[in-house]
Amino acid sequence: MTQQAISKNRITFIMDFDSTFIRLEALDELFRTANRNNPDRKSVIKKFENLTSLGMDGKISFRDSLIERIRLLNADRNHIDELVKKLGKKISVSVMRNKNFFRKYGKNIYIISGGFKEIIIPIIRKFNIPEENVYANTFTFDKEGNITGLDTKNPLSQDNGKIRLLKKLGLIGDLYVIGDGYTDYELKKEGIAHKFFAFTENIERQIVTNKADHVTPSLDEFLYINKLPMSISYPKNRIKVLLLENIHPDAVKIFKTEGYQVETFAKSLNEAELSHKIKDVSILGIRSKTHVSAEVLKNAGRLISVGAFCIGTNQIDLNTCLEKGIAVFNAPFSNTRSVVELALAEMIILMRNIFDKSNSLHKGIWDKSASGSYEIRGKRIGIIGYGKIGSQLSVLAEDLGMEVYYYDTVDRLALGNAKKCDSLKDLLKKSDIITVHIDGSKSNTGFIGEKEFRQMKQGVIFLNLSRGHVVDIEALSKFIKNGKVRGASVDVFPYEPSGNDEKFISELQNLNNVILTPHIGGSTEEAQKNIGNFVPSKIIDFINSGNTFYSVNFPELQLPEFQNAHRLIHIHENVPGILAHINNTLAGHNINIIGQYLKTNDRVGYVITDISNKYDPKVISDLKKIKHTIKFRVLY
Repeated sequence: MTQQAISKNRITFIMDFDSTFIRLEALDELFRTANRNNPDRKSVIKKFENLTSLGMDGKISFRDSLIERIRLLNADRNHIDELVKKLGKKISVSVMRNKNFFRKYGKNIYIISGGFKEIIIPIIRKFNIPEENVYANTFTFDKEGNITGLDTKNPLSQDNGKIRLLKKLGLIGDLYVIGDGYTDYELKKEGIAHKFFAFTENIERQIVTNKADHVTPSLDEFLYINKLPMSISYPKNRIKVLLLENIHPDAVKIFKTEGYQVETFAKSLNEAELSHKIKDVSILGIRSKTHVSAEVLKNAGRLISVGAFCIGTNQIDLNTCLEKGIAVFNAPFSNTRSVVELALAEMIILMRNIFDKSNSLHKGIWDKSASGSYEIRGKRIGIIGYGKIGSQLSVLAEDLGMEVYYYDTVDRLALGNAKKCDSLKDLLKKSDIITVHIDGSKSNTGFIGEKEFRQMKQGVIFLNLSRGHVVDIEALSKFIKNGKVRGASVDVFPYEPSGNDEKFISELQNLNNVILTPHIGGSTEEAQKNIGNFVPSKIIDFINSGNTFYSVNFPELQLPEFQNAHRLIHIHENVPGILAHINNTLAGHNINIIGQYLKTNDRVGYVITDISNKYDPKVISDLKKIKHTIKFRVLY
């Protein structure tokens, strides 16, 4: 069939209702509504739903399943009215999203269902589908409005009912069936339907998907492959998400709810592994161990965004991402509290020598002594790096009675009574406790080495919760052994195992009053949950609306919502005249600009243009051809 034939409405669409048009089985929901006060509610609902599944999977006859469920139903008209109100909020997400398709093709859409008209018709009225296009069962009622049964003469109450009905209707044109049940597939099996699309947005039945011409995880996918009007430019189920390093389940759930394909790994991948895996990935989520290098990005032809589910982004080649039009987002605030609390806890443990005393007690040695055990109150804490973590630590340390000093290469305002040190040497000489919270840029490699340890006070307590390569581990080990550093806590290391199954080796192992933790500064349930919600929300907002707020490499734009328009996203090298080229191209196609937003940095320009609904598709290819274009995409 040609595309001209499609536009002339020669396709007839046959849609199932339960678990396709809506997100659930309506009869199951009616049973739950009618039995909410039943003391045996759980067991009777389970029995009812099992009968539904057996019928939908074709494991028992549809008629047997239906008759037995109606016998158990015990509902009335009031329950139906209550259900209809509830179902208005239970319409499948992609169905709701594509109301324009229903407006345009409503007369060509038939709802053919083993469900019931009394439930279906009030729902489909809002979607421009004529009531006469709804074929379903009907209930029978007594005078009080109680459901007594169903019309058993209706072919849809019988086995092979959909087959018999469609043969009788004799619909013209190609018949495309969209449904989730075995009875939907049977229409193709019998040669009545030309294609069967297994709809899996709400439920996936393997016995059905194995038989389908095409598995469609959403209505978007169905519309996309048949070149029909869509509310979005690309089916969300085709957007692949790769999440590494055991990212919080909330992130997985958010991406899946959005309709994306999600693949997860508990550990990081090396450069070769990631280069291979990333080829068809649109969204990459990592934590601190995975390195997104230029070599990896060379293979990332579909990559739209990278999410760093942590604070640091030094493991990501931000410049190459920018050059390729890939927006990077992180979680700058989500785990700061967790890191700060761990630092404070470790200071107290090290000042009291708790770690060694606990080990002695485990060995049966009773060492009750106050010698070498101190409070942190009144002590001088030196914070190296006064960013989001360092400044929050400053406030809490002062609340605990500590005298706070800090050093940062960036001029930052002191909080509370904290005192800024003009040099690192000044901070090192003054501080009883030193804690490092600087970024992991290459320029900070070996930031604290032998020279810096020599400048510290005798008996200093030292912590590193930033990045492993900023501290010379060999020098730290030397000064712990000679007593200059009385206690140390290290959460990050120059080399860290890629997963829990790899053995950890360090020269800091088995030293007195030394706490070693496996990069868990931000690893609390609260922090990981916050990160797992924050980062996906920013990525999804970027994909859906073009917002780049909180991006670490893109010009930041926070845009108003757009309605009744198309949104064009143009990313280009920051050279003069690009905006004029864009606008001249649009004017050349007689396209009206509804709104336009531009933000640049020293490397790229980011232009968002909202245009009227009607436009010549050729304008898209013309915009892509503008010189210095990095990436272009359309949002509907």
